[in-house]
Amino acid sequence: MKALLFLLPLLGLHSFTTKDNADAIVGIWKNGTGKGHIQIYKQNSRFYGKIIWLKDALDATGKPKVDHKNADPDKRSHPLIGLVMLKDFKYDDGEWTDGRIYNPSDGKEYSAYMRLKDQRTLSVRGYIGFSLLGKTDTWTRVK
Repeated sequence: MKALLFLLPLLGLHSFTTKDNADAIVGIWKNGTGKGHIQIYKQNSRFYGKIIWLKDALDATGKPKVDHKNADPDKRSHPLIGLVMLKDFKYDDGEWTDGRIYNPSDGKEYSAYMRLKDQRTLSVRGYIGFSLLGKTDTWTRVK
């Protein structure tokens, strides 16, 4: 019984630090397909994420893959490695909201929010208009 009383505050502290720590998502995450790693970082109280690794980083000619589906023709020659795909997320009561996510697979940008399920699992939801009209991807923290 004494051990349980000792552990309860520690368990409560763990959930508190996860939920109330805005920087808890900072780090490197593997996307749901496992084909990319995204580094989430903080800049001026907002959160961003850039692609830092791709399983298939080179095209058929051996050159780095580029953002060829981007709607902006000037950006189509930019490499995917280093591409900032998460923009302007702000922390609000256990969620990172009001952000934008860019999908290089279709060249489109979507509204998005993120939630930590636990210290190693991040739920990333991109949507059009209402969050009901979207897709959620589960990312895993890279050690």
